[in-house]
Amino acid sequence: MAESANQNTERSDYLDEKTLKAIETYEKLGTDDKLALLYYVYKKMGDSVTPADPTAAEPELSPLLSDTFYNLSHDDQLNVMRDIVNGADTEYSHAYGAIKENNQLLIWFDWAERMGETVVGMPSDYNAADSVNASLSSIEALDFEQQISLLREIAHGMGYTDVKPIPTQAETGKTSSL
Repeated sequence: MAESANQNTERSDYLDEKTLKAIETYEKLGTDDKLALLYYVYKKMGDSVTPADPTAAEPELSPLLSDTFYNLSHDDQLNVMRDIVNGADTEYSHAYGAIKENNQLLIWFDWAERMGETVVGMPSDYNAADSVNASLSSIEALDFEQQISLLREIAHGMGYTDVKPIPTQAETGKTSSL
């Protein structure tokens, strides 16, 4: 198995305790349960989950994750999704890791909208585990800003990138020069 390098290894400082708890609940889920949760979240958008503004994204930045992805077999699509969730070192996971959070959210939204049609659907015999339902409930209980922050944080933690954050002055002991 390839070593993974998630985009974000540190939790954002701006998240409140309720949002952090919801993220922790999500992070305890297995790969397929995370995918199911994302599907349920996007299916509930506009109802108990607030959608992100699609005009804040630029979907044309990742044709591999849109156009090319739709031509894959459903088994291959599922494997791509799993690789992204797990931060695997794959072509699709790199493509995902290279785009900004709003675009990452748009990718998941688009995939959820097309599930069962041009994107692999939920298995007909899938029953959400209690942990998935608990995670979904914790997301539904958040307000608009908290939901968007949570979704951005989750999206940002997926995919693969080998780009490292720039060390801070505190870490290096050096003042940045311009």
